[in-house]
Amino acid sequence: MPRLAVFASGNGSNAQRIIEYFAGHPAITVDLLLCNRPDAPVVARGKNLGVATRVFNRAALYETGEIIEILAAKRIDYLVLAGFLWLIPQSLIAAYPGRIINIHPALLPKYGGKGMYGMKVHESVVAGSDPKSGITIHYVDEKYDEGKIIFQAECAVSSGDTPAMLAEKIHALEYRYYPEVIEKIVTRDD
Repeated sequence: MPRLAVFASGNGSNAQRIIEYFAGHPAITVDLLLCNRPDAPVVARGKNLGVATRVFNRAALYETGEIIEILAAKRIDYLVLAGFLWLIPQSLIAAYPGRIINIHPALLPKYGGKGMYGMKVHESVVAGSDPKSGITIHYVDEKYDEGKIIFQAECAVSSGDTPAMLAEKIHALEYRYYPEVIEKIVTRDD
């Protein structure tokens, strides 16, 4: 049975949706939630949902093999990024080739890259007067938001939309599609 680890940095609504989606799933489990911020609301969400939750620091990810050891001990098969803001190091990419998945709240390649996350993305889309935005689910490589695109879904950006209104539309797409796309990737590869 494929095992997932979810990496998150913030509120954790996408992480919660993924955990709930796979709760009781006959073929896939979420066995670990990893967070780089001890004060992030996602830590409490993971614990409340009964998922093993670990908080780690920069050294654990970039300077030691601690994270890879934790993942190996849990026999994790796939890594799912859900609002995780640090760049994934080459050592982790090498340990999980083609098995690290991320979601971005825009239609890449537009509005991607370092520093483009959350409300910053929505503010840029609205300021750019783009008629549409959406989500991009992609594989992770050594650069921010440049991995091979797996799936995109669009929504209209109305002339009166604020960044907060656009964020609501994007969240609806994320909650609907991200768990389903993860499931398709994992069951296809299994």
